[in-house]
Formats: sequence, structure tokens, C-alpha cells
Amino acid sequence: MLAALVNGRVLTATGVETGKAVLVEGGKIAGVVAASEVPASAERTDLDGGLLVPGYIDTQVNGGGGVLFNDSPTPEAIAAIGAAHRAYGTTGFLPTLISDDLSVVDQAMRATEQAIEQGVPGVLGVHIEGPFLNPKRKGIHDEGKFRVIDEEALALLSSLKVGKTLVTLAPERTTPDMIQRLADAGVHVAAGHTNALYGTMRQALDHGLTGFTHLFNAMSPLTSREPGAVGAALESLTAWCGLIVDGRHVDPVTLKLALRTRPLDRFMLVTDAMPTVGMSDKRFTLQGREIVVRDGVCVGDDGTLAGSDLDMAGAVRNTVRMLDVRLEDAVMMASAAPAAFLGLDGQRGRIAPGYAADFCLLDEDLSIRRTWIDGVST
Repeated sequence: MLAALVNGRVLTATGVETGKAVLVEGGKIAGVVAASEVPASAERTDLDGGLLVPGYIDTQVNGGGGVLFNDSPTPEAIAAIGAAHRAYGTTGFLPTLISDDLSVVDQAMRATEQAIEQGVPGVLGVHIEGPFLNPKRKGIHDEGKFRVIDEEALALLSSLKVGKTLVTLAPERTTPDMIQRLADAGVHVAAGHTNALYGTMRQALDHGLTGFTHLFNAMSPLTSREPGAVGAALESLTAWCGLIVDGRHVDPVTLKLALRTRPLDRFMLVTDAMPTVGMSDKRFTLQGREIVVRDGVCVGDDGTLAGSDLDMAGAVRNTVRMLDVRLEDAVMMASAAPAAFLGLDGQRGRIAPGYAADFCLLDEDLSIRRTWIDGVST
């Protein structure tokens, strides 16, 4: 059945267009045409003047809807997390496992496979954030879970049968050869919770590392004599950098300066969201530690940041309002950029023929009115 989304403004590669309709068939975008060219047989959906943008893709989702992935690495948990975030425009996501035992990593990967095979809306793969991290930059992670990547871990991290695998690691805790082997196996490798010197990070970039997890947070900073992980990230014109834009994880001025250093399409918005997203109860337990939301961020009892209470609609709004980024670019950082990072460019992240029919319908205040995943609306 051919469907047509009409009477809205549409964000395409050329900007916001009026007088256009988006044709959808079989879960894909069949065309972006003049409203007058919509076939009479098409089933029409009136967008009532709203702005249709590509659906948001979040590569770092620890939880939502009261569910923490570590506590319940199951297809049902993934579905619940995805449903909570879909209300805020996330149409594609990676459920994210915080540092844990390899047995739990295995459960998370198998649950992701099952969720994809069962058709859980939006799940694109899995993000394994640790346990291959540096205790000096552990953040809220339990360093008792930390370990090095050996052959057993390599085999496990390379084992996902469907979907994308993203692994966050500290390059100084492994070798360039191991990073290359992960990349050669199809794993997307990002640096995070790292105290690496610039030279170590540069080697990692030359051996398959393509991303930086929550830039600035939990990584060696840029200083006058040692550029560190941050310096390596800002120097690179090809790696993707995840940004948590909540006004608390990183000062907006620092983010503005970062955006001036390299192409905007190599930055991607992430939430690092915890179970509190979509919930009125703003406290939960993480590996035995009580976490509460204070001033919009999740913190442990000692004040350590513990993920966020941010959603992607909020991240886009903040990027526009705090960082003075054009809406078109903020949406790109939430859609096309993460899609490209995951190797899904040409498939998701844009409103163009042949792409997945994943959309958000925005109000004037950039809140979410409606979403579609593979052409199916909520």
C-alpha cells in the first residue's frame, strides 16, 4: 500500500521544503514529490503543517522507561527502552551495556539478536561500553568489572549475527593490533573512559578506531603540552564524536569551540540515557549504587555523573538553543551523522528515496508530535 505524508514541511538535503509530500511503501521512502503529484490511490496522512525530519538515532542508550539494560539484558527490556525513547523521537538506537562480566555481555548480545529477529522497532545493534576501560577515568563504572581484551573477549565482541556492534574501550588498555582485529571483524570501535596520551590515541585511529564516546567526559583532556584524547579527537577530520548536550556534562562554550574545529557531520548527539527517561520516578540503582537525578543529570551519592536524564528531542533543542546550531544541522547530528558512523548511510538518517521511512514530526517548539519507524506510525 502506497502512503503519502502531506500538508507538512519536509527537511531534505536541500533544506526545509514546503509543498512537498513524502511517499512511503514497504517501509521505505518511495519518493519526495510535489503535493500535486501524489497518486490518487495513496493513503494520505495529514501532517497539519508540522515539520517532518529524519528519525533520530541514538548510539548510547543505557535505559529508559524504568528499565536498565544491565539489570535486564533481554529482548523485552530492549523493547521497553525503545518504546520509552520513541516518544522523544528516537527511531533507531543501540541498547548500551555498562561495564559488566563477559557472561552479561554475552546475554546482552544474544538479546539484541533476538530483538532484531523479533522485529522490535528501532533496535539497530548493541553498544558494549566497557569493561575494557581505564580505572583512572572510570566515571560511574565499576572498576571491579574491568579487564583487558583477550581472545575470548575478541571472539565474543565479534559474535553478533545481526545488527551493529559498537565497543567503547580505552586504547591504552589494549594494543593497536587488537583494535585492528576488532575493526576487521566489523566491530565499530570508539575510545572512552580513557587516559590515553595523544600518541596512543593517534595509533588507535590509524588502526580502526572511528569514534569517541561522550567527547570531553571521562577522557584525558587537551592541555598545552599534551593534547590527550580530546586533542586527538578534535584534530581528526574523520572520526565521529558523541556529544551529550544537556548543559551539564560539558559546558556549552566548550562545545561551541569544539564544533568550530572540524566538520559538523562528524559530531553526533547521544543521550547516555538512564532508566529515568520517560519516568516520573527520578532515582534508580546501578550495580548496587543509588543514582538520583539532580538538576537534570544523574549522579551517584558522591556527585559522580552517572549517565543522563536526557532524551534526543531535548538534545536537538539544546543544540539549537545552547550552541546556536541551525535546526537542519542539529537534526543531521541526531540522524545522518550517527547513521554514517554505524555504516548505515544510504539506508537511514535522511528523507530521500530508498531510505528507511523513519521520521519525526516536530512542533514549533521542536517537541515530538508523532514518529514513524519503517513506515509504521505511533
